[in-house]
Amino acid sequence: MPLLDIRNLRIEFGSGGHAARAVDGVSLRLDSGKTLCLVGESGCGKSVTALSIAKLVPSPPARYVGGEILVAGRDVLEMSARELREVRGGLVSYVFQEPGGSLNPVFRIGAQIKESLHCHLPAAASEAEVIRLLKLVGMSAPESRRRNYPHELSGGMQQRVMVAMALASQPKLLVADEPTTALDVTIQAQIIELLRDLRRQLGMAILLITHNLGIVGDLADDVAVMYAGQIVEHGPAREVLRRPLHPYTRALIQSVPGLGGEVERLTAIAGTVPLPGAFPGGCRFHPRCPQAQPTCSTQVPDLVAAGTGRNVRCPYSEAEIRNPKSDMAW
Repeated sequence: MPLLDIRNLRIEFGSGGHAARAVDGVSLRLDSGKTLCLVGESGCGKSVTALSIAKLVPSPPARYVGGEILVAGRDVLEMSARELREVRGGLVSYVFQEPGGSLNPVFRIGAQIKESLHCHLPAAASEAEVIRLLKLVGMSAPESRRRNYPHELSGGMQQRVMVAMALASQPKLLVADEPTTALDVTIQAQIIELLRDLRRQLGMAILLITHNLGIVGDLADDVAVMYAGQIVEHGPAREVLRRPLHPYTRALIQSVPGLGGEVERLTAIAGTVPLPGAFPGGCRFHPRCPQAQPTCSTQVPDLVAAGTGRNVRCPYSEAEIRNPKSDMAW
């Protein structure tokens, strides 16, 4: 049984004729000890999907109109408020982007970590456990750092504190939503290495939300590519990166600058992600797709199997399966 099993999830904002479906038929599975990366541009529905795992998308304005979210075999959408409190921070913990906006500026970081312990493991809420957690996430001089306020720490240190708070409850699933946003590349690499080490040490699963395909190659076992509220491609990370099938996945990969050689202009994807409620007919990517066929504007593609462990939402995916950056060191 997978630790996380999302089945045909549909989430709308608004009601009646003004309802806008932000997540439309999303299905994902994640086993214990594995990492799944959910990839796509801003506005594709990644964060809404991630927040829904612990039913953190407020309703209203959101409405969960269909599907199931099974965490350790239990449907989150059928849980009472008391049961949800056990899941939130207990089974599932979150690390968000821009940690400076998530930490309370008027409390020392040690007190904030201890508060997480009080909520979920009150018997372990001690200074010694706070120091242990800070050591676990690689914080230097944790005995003194625990007395710092958030503004006294760098962005990378703040993110380590957020990871320590998330780990305080010993979760089975860590959801990291753009955890390296606004951090420089050196600190990004350190945070990704930290997540990899923690997964190995603690055996927890990680759902990583990102638009950085370099992170996918470093950390993920599987990758799901999301566009306009739908999964358009899913499969083992290495195979998807080396042999992308959907035109959107190929476009994302082509937009990543390669190592070596001079590039006068980076490759960009024309247009923008459509807003929920304004999705085009047929394939939702067809207005931006350089390989669109006349039927793409009228026929709605299904997510179909495309080899062992591979799924793709494009009937023309085999038209061009060569990755123009296949020599990149994913």
